[in-house]
Amino acid sequence: MLIDFRNTNTVWASILVETLTRLGLTTAVLCPGSRSTPLTVAFAQHSKIEAIPILDERSAAFFALGVARKSGLPVALVCTSGTAGANFYPGIIEARESRVPLLILTADRPPELRDCHSGQTIDQVKLYGNYPNWQTELAVPSLEIGMLRYLRQTMIHAWERSRFPTPGPVHLNCPFRDPLAPIPDPAVTELQSQFQAEDFFGAITPAFVHPLSPAPLDRIPYSDWQACDRGLIIAGLAQPQNSKAYCHVIAQLSQSLNFPLLAEGLSPLRNYAHLNPYLISTYDLILRNRQLAQQLTPTLVIQIGELPTSKELRAWLNTYQPQRWIIDPCHHNLDALHGKTTHLRISIEEIGQWITTNAKKNMAVGAGLTDNVVDKTDNVTKPTLIKEQERTVSPQNPHYLKKWCDAETQVRAAVDQTMVEMPQLFEGKAAWLLSQSLPPGTPLFIANSMPVRDVEFFWSPGNTEIQPWFNRGANGIDGILSTALGIAHRNQSTVMLTGDLALLHDTNGFLLNQKLVGHLTIVLINNNGGGIFEMLPISDFEPPFEEFFATPQNINFAQLCLTYRVEHQLIQSWQQLQQLLNPLPSQGIRVLELPTNRKADTIWRKTYLGSFVVEEP
Repeated sequence: MLIDFRNTNTVWASILVETLTRLGLTTAVLCPGSRSTPLTVAFAQHSKIEAIPILDERSAAFFALGVARKSGLPVALVCTSGTAGANFYPGIIEARESRVPLLILTADRPPELRDCHSGQTIDQVKLYGNYPNWQTELAVPSLEIGMLRYLRQTMIHAWERSRFPTPGPVHLNCPFRDPLAPIPDPAVTELQSQFQAEDFFGAITPAFVHPLSPAPLDRIPYSDWQACDRGLIIAGLAQPQNSKAYCHVIAQLSQSLNFPLLAEGLSPLRNYAHLNPYLISTYDLILRNRQLAQQLTPTLVIQIGELPTSKELRAWLNTYQPQRWIIDPCHHNLDALHGKTTHLRISIEEIGQWITTNAKKNMAVGAGLTDNVVDKTDNVTKPTLIKEQERTVSPQNPHYLKKWCDAETQVRAAVDQTMVEMPQLFEGKAAWLLSQSLPPGTPLFIANSMPVRDVEFFWSPGNTEIQPWFNRGANGIDGILSTALGIAHRNQSTVMLTGDLALLHDTNGFLLNQKLVGHLTIVLINNNGGGIFEMLPISDFEPPFEEFFATPQNINFAQLCLTYRVEHQLIQSWQQLQQLLNPLPSQGIRVLELPTNRKADTIWRKTYLGSFVVEEP
């Protein structure tokens, strides 16, 4: 039965859910509560919806974020009235800032029970400020056919606004009158006899696709790019649905222009290194040599997506202010440096299609680029694959490109050799070891603070096709575990790299242990505090540094894991960790705790990060 005709609320809620299902919704995250009963019943009883109950609303929001991030489709998030919805707020902010589609349904009391001290009632209208892509309050449920059509069309609009023009959260406040339970009401009998479901829902088309971008492709200044002999490409934060196609197109652009490609550690590009000999992974370390950084100053930068995490890179761009072209279809302002910037609101895939169609003759220019071939799997034109070791630049390539590639070769070799020979449990080596050890294609969630920076510094390029995931919209440590579990749910066995404070901030995520379909291994860097604060000037002021900034918690993680029935192992050597990373288990949650020395690791970073830079002859 498509529609639940037991009473007004069940009709209303089941039409809401059926509409979303026909649009393509597959997952709903439901938090317990009374006022949301009609929505919970409708989602829970629908055969095409995976309904997942989660106790903690903050954890629920981040779990839904992880599922939606992985699938690219909206996930419904449901809670009761009162402060329950307020606990969604951090996840909604992250969804907005990192462009993840969510449908937030907050149940509420009807208008007559507001502002009169009725229990569990707060002002929920525009609860999330300006963070939703769109927000509205639904009408109180009604059986009038015109109102049911209004509900259907409002849900279609909400679905579209969560995806276009830029993905993000949509908030629907949903008032319900009693009875909330599916208690039969004879008044719905007449509607049931007249309602034609296929006629009512027949016009819903889940495959409707908006144009990728309203920007005309003739705005692409490709001839200007070609004419530049000091240009580079910066590939920043990106979590594409098709990583392979994304990396092919960027490699195509880099080699057609003979531009070095600076790839963020969180970008999938570092894990498809065989596609491009111009890949630069050590730019943060290279740019610490101020003389070399000046010599490498570009006149033109093509920035794909948001800027990388590296402060060195941002400071370098800010100092020299090259002209930048930002390629990203979103409507957000992506220029935190406020430079000489033009935003082409076009996807990189559109750029690749344009090059293939209009500039194919230029694709043969540059070292290592041979006749184009078509990858039928990804439906993109790409250069013939280039072996990873072929990092030399042929004589016809610009001196600028050669200087970048030579620096990368030297610094990467020095970093890798240092990591190989390092016996102590230095937290930065964990990121490097993951790049060497994980099974091909492993989804890897990287927590904020020091883990993302260690990935930036040390993640070694390879051909593993590892899938990096992260919450870099608002860059907070909240919801890290729950998001990683959302990524891992019904996915290949997944790994998470995190510090102790980020994990402790979201330990209620462990309550999902019984609901997770799949596996998550947590590589826990336990330095008993906030390692990132050790890198800041405040670390020289004691007190109050240790108590109020580093904030050590002195937690026994073995006992904590036992409470949640989560497997725990203490890591005592790199060899032990490497053996536990490949192969990975297929079910459950596992914590691999790596104890490190926060003070010693900070000294190592301050001493050695600058020593990898290339010295001019």
